[in-house]
Amino acid sequence: MTKRYNRVLTIAGSDSGGGAGIQADIKTISAMGCYAASAITAVTVQNTIGVQAVHPVPPDILGAQIDSVLSDIGADAIKTGMLHSAEVVEVVASKIEQYGIRNVVVDPVMVSTSGHRLIEESAIEVIKKRLLPLSRVVTPNVPEAEVLIGGKIAGESDFEEVAKELSETYGTSVLLKAGHLTGETLTDYFYNIEDQSLTLLPSKRVLTKNTHGTGCTLSSAFAAALARGESLTQAAQSAKNYIHQAIISGSEYEIGKGHGPVDHFFILKPSE
Repeated sequence: MTKRYNRVLTIAGSDSGGGAGIQADIKTISAMGCYAASAITAVTVQNTIGVQAVHPVPPDILGAQIDSVLSDIGADAIKTGMLHSAEVVEVVASKIEQYGIRNVVVDPVMVSTSGHRLIEESAIEVIKKRLLPLSRVVTPNVPEAEVLIGGKIAGESDFEEVAKELSETYGTSVLLKAGHLTGETLTDYFYNIEDQSLTLLPSKRVLTKNTHGTGCTLSSAFAAALARGESLTQAAQSAKNYIHQAIISGSEYEIGKGHGPVDHFFILKPSE
C-alpha cells in the first residue's frame, strides 16, 4: 500500500545563518513529521548578529517555483514568511487562488529579530487586501498586529479585542503572540473564526538570547499541524508546544555572537 506524505510548502526568504526563514521552516516542518518544499522569495545575507544584505528573487521566478511544486508535489498546507514587495505578495496571492489551497498560514514578517526591516511599505497594503483574506490563520507579534490594526496595543488586556478585530477585519483566524510583552508568563491568544472560540496559550518566559527565528518556527509548526489533519485549535496548541520546547532546549547553547536559534530537532535528542 502506497504511503503519502503530509506536504507543506513554505514561501519565504532564505537565511544564510540557518536560524530563521526557509531554513528554520524546513527544519520545523521535518521535525513535525511532514514533507517540506520551498519557494524562496529573497536571499538574505544574515547571521546571528543581523541582516547585512537582501537580494530579491524576481517575481516570475518565485511564481515558477510555486508552480513547479504545486503542479507536481502539491501541498496540504502553505506557510508564508518574508514577502518583501507588493509584486511578490501579489504573485503569492494569485498562486494560492489558482491552486485553491485552504490551509494557508501567514506569518506577516516585517522586522527581523535584530531589528532589520524586511518589507517595503507598499507590500503591507497588498498583504492586507490580497493575502490575509486568503489565509486560514495569521500569526502576528505585537508590532505586526499594531501595523495591521493601525493602532497601539497597551498590553495583554488588549489581546482579546485585538485578536477579534484582526479576525473580523481580514476574515481569518488569529494567533496573537505575546513574546514582546514583559512578565514571567507569556500568553498567546488564539481566536478561531470558524467556531468563534478564544483559546489562551500560556507559557513561562525562557531567559535566553536564542530567539532568532521563533516566528518562522511557530508559523511553520502551525502549517505542519494543519497538514497532518489537526483542527485549527489543535494546531495552534501543537505549534505553541513545539516552539516552547524548542526554545527551552536551545536556551543554553551558544552559537554565533548574537541571537542564536532555537533547537528545532529537540525531539530527536535522547532524554537525559
